[in-house]
Amino acid sequence: MAPSSGSVHPSRYLALFGVLMAVVYALVFFTGDKSPEPKLGIDLEGGTRVTLTARTPDGSAPSQDSLKQAQQIITTRVDGLGVAGSEVLIDGDNLVITVPGDDSSQARTLGQTARLFIRPVISATQPSAGQPAAGTAETPTGEQPAAETPAPAGDAVPQGRPFPAQDPSAVDPTPASEAPSATQTPDPAATATDDPAAPASTGTEAEQTADQITEAKALRQSEDQQVQQVAMATIDCNAPDPLQGNDDPALPLVACSTDGASVYLLGPSIIDGQQIADASSGFNSQQSRHEVSLTFDSEGSNTWAQFTGANIGKQAAFTLDSKVVSAPQIQGATPAGSATSITGQFTAQGATELANTLKYGSLPLSFASSEAETVSATLGLASLQAGLLAGAIGLVLVLVYCLVYYRALGFLTALSLILAGLMVYGILVLLGRWINFTLDLAGIAGLIIGIGMTADSFVVFFERIKDEIREGRSFRSAVPRGWTRARKTILSGNAVSFIAAAVLYVLAAGQVQGFAFTLGLTTIIDVLVVFLVTWPLVNLASRSKFWSKPGVNGLGAVAEIAQERRRAAARTTAGKSAADASTKGA
Repeated sequence: MAPSSGSVHPSRYLALFGVLMAVVYALVFFTGDKSPEPKLGIDLEGGTRVTLTARTPDGSAPSQDSLKQAQQIITTRVDGLGVAGSEVLIDGDNLVITVPGDDSSQARTLGQTARLFIRPVISATQPSAGQPAAGTAETPTGEQPAAETPAPAGDAVPQGRPFPAQDPSAVDPTPASEAPSATQTPDPAATATDDPAAPASTGTEAEQTADQITEAKALRQSEDQQVQQVAMATIDCNAPDPLQGNDDPALPLVACSTDGASVYLLGPSIIDGQQIADASSGFNSQQSRHEVSLTFDSEGSNTWAQFTGANIGKQAAFTLDSKVVSAPQIQGATPAGSATSITGQFTAQGATELANTLKYGSLPLSFASSEAETVSATLGLASLQAGLLAGAIGLVLVLVYCLVYYRALGFLTALSLILAGLMVYGILVLLGRWINFTLDLAGIAGLIIGIGMTADSFVVFFERIKDEIREGRSFRSAVPRGWTRARKTILSGNAVSFIAAAVLYVLAAGQVQGFAFTLGLTTIIDVLVVFLVTWPLVNLASRSKFWSKPGVNGLGAVAEIAQERRRAAARTTAGKSAADASTKGA
């Protein structure tokens, strides 16, 4: 791809760069939100911070291994949701999630997903009127039409997911009035669940104690059928749940749906959320509806195949933090290794959010979240101003040096740097729209270093031209020869820089990744600008009588050295010729 003298006219390379620049800024101003500003990181824009406090069933401190695993899963979920510029840090027994921008719901969403299990539905209460009807599990062959109604505006159903209407035969016929008396169950547990004045109801999630968890388990995870009926009749779905994320997957569970409209009696877990290999959302054009497709690992796939084959027509509940997220009906057996579809009255956003929940939903710990707090960008903006000032001073000094040392060629350096900066800026704006890339202080540092490397490429090129002139060549003939020698050095230096940036990006985390990303980006732009702008401009300048003047291009001193070498060589040749002549005469 490297241009050579006499092959392609330099103006064509300039035209190609002009086309690329026009395309970039056409995308900036005529697509997306059309805002010509890059997205800023939390240190420049401010944002929201949510602290997640780890909880264990026995109240003991969580292990560091569990915290690190949870950190990795949430970080992966951040990447999967496209929330760029976020940080997930371990602080003691807490995970601290920081998200740029003023939308606190994003930060809450990242931490709401904890322990996920798939449980068989034994029985359930009838959903209240107006709730959406059943989602279906499996590819819906011969599916019965569902009397689905949209969720009303302002519905509290998280993530817009539907919840199933139950088969009346599945509802336990025992009326609440005939249920065993409360004396047959642990009174403290019932009090913890129903009494608004109890600490379990009035305290924050972080204040739930190990005793309250034990009492809730005794009531809602009992294997006694009479106690299960009492739990279903007395559970308050609107009260804080002391069992949230602390249920025992080996025991039955009485749980509410996430909208609080239904109460389920569930059997022991058949599949852990960590056995879900992948989940994705899509639109089924044949049935004109959105659906979620999920696959399990080998063990989970075999378990799911056996379960669906033996329970056609029944429901399976996906429980998240002891709440039923979705309870689709099994329409057919799923062969081992095949994908399973969950359908219902999903919106595109609801299907995507459910897929993300299933894909990244199982953490080794349960967490209680604090209130979201706003993070100020004052310190970041002050640092940004200082960094930009330092960068501007450095850039001016580089340009002054180039003008003094290379004369008019310094103007070509300035033009190339300006075009490189414009190209980088436009690409950053587009990356903010397309992949939610956010620019932070570390990223700005990478940009400044990358632009400095661009100036270094110019210096390498100009020095190679000077070497050719020292050997006695004219400015016009020295430029293509100097470029042939310089481009190998420029490519080698940029390749090393890009590899270093790539390795740093893979091994690092947080803001260091932002530094590595912008450094790699400016390295690529450096090669683009040197090959498509700097080399063609200098080549055109070498063909101009004005630019070829030593006093203009700053190469007069080098040309004088070349002339002095030629004169010295001529004197040496003349001396040798005279000596040879005298030797022959003798």
